Parts: sequence; structure tokens; C-alpha cells
Amino acid sequence: MRAWRQDIHKHPELGFDENRTAAKIAELLREFGLEVHTGIGGTGVVGVLKRGTCERAMGLRADMDALPIQEQGAPHYKSIHNGVFHGCGHDGHSAMLLGAARYLSLQGDFDGTVYFIFQPNEENGLGALAMINDGLFDRFAMESIYGIHNMPGIATGNFAVRKGEMMAFEDNFVIQLKGVGGHASMPHKTIDPMVVGAEIISALQTIVSRSIGAEQWAVVSVTEFITDGARNIIPSNVTIKGDTRGLDTDVQVKIEERMRKIVEGICGAYGVENTVEYTHEFIVLHNSVLETNAAIKAARSTVGMQRVEPKCDTFSCSEDFAQFLKYVPGCYILIGNGDSADDAGLHNPYYDFKDDILNVGASYWVNLVCLQLAPQ
Repeated sequence: MRAWRQDIHKHPELGFDENRTAAKIAELLREFGLEVHTGIGGTGVVGVLKRGTCERAMGLRADMDALPIQEQGAPHYKSIHNGVFHGCGHDGHSAMLLGAARYLSLQGDFDGTVYFIFQPNEENGLGALAMINDGLFDRFAMESIYGIHNMPGIATGNFAVRKGEMMAFEDNFVIQLKGVGGHASMPHKTIDPMVVGAEIISALQTIVSRSIGAEQWAVVSVTEFITDGARNIIPSNVTIKGDTRGLDTDVQVKIEERMRKIVEGICGAYGVENTVEYTHEFIVLHNSVLETNAAIKAARSTVGMQRVEPKCDTFSCSEDFAQFLKYVPGCYILIGNGDSADDAGLHNPYYDFKDDILNVGASYWVNLVCLQLAPQ
């Protein structure tokens, strides 16, 4: 698993371009003796392993794509592609699931069918729906589906999970402002969209502080401020981009409504034209009760009672796995990637997946299968 993981890390590929990664995974699954299906939802791969005669079936999912980030660490398996690297651990997720597939193909004591699902383009929230729309659940009927993600900030090899809402929705926004640019020495002859943009950014922070109740939860973050100005030029155009998060649809609706009113009101006061594009990228991840209980049981059988947190806090990050849970009940669990001050966070240019947890993650997958598909 270490060799597989480091090879995938060295050759990272962005969403829907995971051609080498998918080919490597498919080749390994065939070596293990699995039935292999490729090209699902673009570059998705599904391995099928059946034992016994039982009709029960379950899906295990890993993601394959990397991030558009320049790796700053210096492992011997450092990314060979400038500006692309596995800064979220999908290389480790794939390696753990491959390890479980190999073990179960050799000596798995279960009765039923396991679908090993390797998903493309998780980072942009597009891969799950691509696989679903390409017939994933029609071609591979399963009763449940499970996912796993490493998480810095949790002790190495520990597990954390919760029933119900676990991860937030993510919406994106693009605000376009059109004023009248001009010479920086004569601002009175312009309609300055910079000033308007700055006021909008400040006002957007009141959505959470003044429009969302304390019993609810939300985040509104401005992440980009782009202009066509220069050192001595007041711009005519400003673009403001950002990201919002929350855990229920009422909050989602309120954020969008307040954002549009804020932009319209401020721009109206200054005579600036505007457009607001608000898109829904990720949905709330909701773990079902029975499947979460199964995941907790498997995790405890892997690392012991004390190293599994069954009622962890919700997380403000978002996850494309949530789309699968709209169609099939399941559970998404976290495995710790270290909680020391030296452990870089996800999407950090110094991040690296810890190979020490490969065995833990693969063992969790094996235990989950053997418990859920135990011979009757």
C-alpha cells in the first residue's frame, strides 16, 4: 500500500484527468482477481468482488483526484507535475481501498458482493453525480455505501464520526460590479467600484452576525477581489468571489437572499451596475443511523473503543460523497492523520498523508465488510 500510495502521489492528476491513476487502480484490481469496470462518470473505476450466494451488496468508495497546488514539501515521492499535488490525501484513500480489495480477494470471510468504487473529481463536487448519472447505482445495485477521509487534527489512526448532518453544504458566489473608471488623481470624475466593493465585503459579514440565529450555523467568506485597475487607474470593473457554508436549507436560502439585497442596496446608493451569480456546489452530508452504527462497530473492532469518537462535532468542510447518500444510505467516517503542531492541514502545500494509517484504514474496510456481510 505504501508503494501504491507514493506512486499515485508522485503522479497526481486533477479531476476528470485521472487517467494514469485510474489505469493503475484498474490494473491492480484485475491482478487481485476482481471484475473491473472503467470509464464510469469519466475516469471512475468500480471493482466487483463476490463471495457465496447471498444477494446482499455494499459499496466502498475512495477518491482519486489531486489539487491545483504547488507542493512545498520534499518527500522522495514529491509530485513531478508543477502546480498539481495530492494535498488532501486522496492518494492514501485509494491505497487503503486497494489494500482492502487485495486482502478480501485472498481471504475475505463474507457472503455477498462488495463494490470498490474509485471516484474522480471529488474536489470540484462533480465526480459523484457524474458516476451516478452514468448508471452507478443501476449497474451496481447496493444496499449501502461507505466512505472514509483522513483528517489532520485527529490523533493518528483514531476515528471520528456522527449520525445525521456531519459536513456542510458549500455554495459559491461571484459578484460583478460595473462603475466608471478613470484617472487615480480625479476620483470625483469616476464611479469607483473599488469603494463599493469594499463596502459590500464588510456588509456581507453581517449576514452571519445579524441574519442567522445563534442556534444555527453558517460561514460567509470572500476569497477573491479582482479589478481591471492599475497603479494610477481607478477600475471600471470589480469582481468579488467567495464561498458560503451551512447545515440546512433555511440557512442556505437566507444567505442568498440577504447577499442579493445587500449588493443591490449598496450598488443602488452609488450608481454601480451589478450582477450576482450564486451557485450550489456541495450538499450537506447526512450519515444514516444504521450504517453509522455499523461504521462505529467496525472502527472499534479495528482500533478499540477509546480511539473512536462516535459523536464528533460537525465539520465546516464539504464532501462530494454526500451526493451518493441521496440515493443509498451510508456513512462517511474520518481517520486521524495526526494532531501535532507539525501536522499540516488539508490543502496545505506541506501536507502529506501518513503511510502509518494505511493499515488502519484498510483493516477498517475489511472489518466493515466482514461484519456487514457475515455469512448467515
